Amino acid sequence: MKKKKILVVDDEAAFLHMIKTRLEANNYKVITASSGKTALGKLKTAKPDAILLDIIMPDLDGLKVLEEIRKKDKDLPVFIVSAYFNEERFKLANKLNASGFIIKTGDLQKEVTNINNVLRLANRYKQR
Repeated sequence: MKKKKILVVDDEAAFLHMIKTRLEANNYKVITASSGKTALGKLKTAKPDAILLDIIMPDLDGLKVLEEIRKKDKDLPVFIVSAYFNEERFKLANKLNASGFIIKTGDLQKEVTNINNVLRLANRYKQR
């Protein structure tokens, strides 16, 4: 069975490394980007099955990245990841058809479990 390819976009290097390591241990192929601009560049060639996208980044925030993604692909599962709940940003992400939301908890096992659950949902969503 072909490994599902996940693009993880986050400007926090420690979080990016930790999620990459854990997802690879759970049989995913992981591509990382530490900025919104880098993520958009990688999308041209990477063809991920799903994206985990930090909403707050310095160069190009997750909402702008999601907006660009939706211009090209309305069906790609894109899950917003954030350590901070901001109702206004989440409403905007929802309007841009974010596939779901993951709040960073600081609990590594809980986050990995949440991400695995979300990616299983993404697989079902993609199969429709």
